[in-house]
Amino acid sequence: MSEHFDELETRDPAAREKALFARLPDFLAHAVAEAPGWRKRLAGVDPRALTSRTALADVPVLRKPELMEAQAAEPPFGGFADPAGLDGSRVFMSPGPVWEPQPPGIDPWHAARAFHAAGIRRGDLVHNSLAYHMTPGGFILDEGARAMGARVFPAGVGNTEQQVEAAAFLKPDAYAGTPDFLKVMLDKAVETGHDLSSIRKAIVSGGALFPSMRAEYAERGVNVMQAYATADLGVIAYESAHDGAALPGMIVSENIIVEIVRPGTGDPVPAGEVGELVVTSFNTAYPLIRFGTGDLSAVLDEPSPCGRTNMRIKGWMGRADQRTKVKGMFVDPKQVDAIVKSVPGIARARLVVDRAGDSDAMTLMIEPSDGAAPDTQALNAALIAHTKLKGAVEISSSLPNDGKVIDDRRDYSK
Repeated sequence: MSEHFDELETRDPAAREKALFARLPDFLAHAVAEAPGWRKRLAGVDPRALTSRTALADVPVLRKPELMEAQAAEPPFGGFADPAGLDGSRVFMSPGPVWEPQPPGIDPWHAARAFHAAGIRRGDLVHNSLAYHMTPGGFILDEGARAMGARVFPAGVGNTEQQVEAAAFLKPDAYAGTPDFLKVMLDKAVETGHDLSSIRKAIVSGGALFPSMRAEYAERGVNVMQAYATADLGVIAYESAHDGAALPGMIVSENIIVEIVRPGTGDPVPAGEVGELVVTSFNTAYPLIRFGTGDLSAVLDEPSPCGRTNMRIKGWMGRADQRTKVKGMFVDPKQVDAIVKSVPGIARARLVVDRAGDSDAMTLMIEPSDGAAPDTQALNAALIAHTKLKGAVEISSSLPNDGKVIDDRRDYSK
């Protein structure tokens, strides 16, 4: 059984860099020719000159709020897609909303490497509990697992008892989904007397895998590895192991260009400095060039003991903006604003995200207008309607006047 997915993972770093930037000019020329959004955005830029990171850094970073505005003005993709490359593909809606087409080809979100690094192999059965409804999460992992030759049970989200019953019957080798839902399944199995001991491997995404959570899974006999992915780009980086133990940081996927820039700018920062993670993909149907993820990370400037030679990043280190991920779903300040506008009598609002045991939890804090008494039931309903997530609502006499709309208080060191 090969330790690595293919020879690309162990090639000389200089050869990888040369290959990526040899591809970039033709890719950019195609994007400018076929996607009017890119033709407008890259006006005055010579694609043939972008043959190095230094040259690429002169291209402005495209951030999600700009993409959302472009999509709203020119549905569904803001002119940033090649219409000829979309035939036969799926179209997804992520919170925001943001619209994404499925990339072409086998394993279009390049997730297979993450499954391989997690020890999942041909013939394994994977219980996939990421959502298949509207968002691409379930399909990202589904396509990657099947590209590996694994079989997939498309469980999706919710229906915990049915998922446990199905897993007890099918006896999957591996779990794929958010980190905390695996615990929900294992606990429900104990409660109901079902045996899920067949699950010995897991690949998780859509939320943070806290060290305490990883340790608990290890005690329960499950080796859990995580992948860092976004709906727009697919798997950006993934954990690897050496001598059976997960290594610090994550390996960047092949065939993408990752930069770490100073938040709010497009300026690359030195290795080790925390900044916003920016990605250039080679998706011909939906080119994303210097796309700002809004996520913070940093480069680990030393080779991985696993033998993979690509760039290593520290993984997800928080948000460069206030948009944050809760239970695998992004929540945007615009959604909080929509909640406030839907219920009268609110002077200020803040969505607080924290941990309740091993699960994400959120509380909508409301400061009423003078003399007002906002309807908390209406606020609860609005919270669910606009975020697709449940949370608590609390009335506060005074919230800080600091401009913060989403306050992520989760401690990622535990």
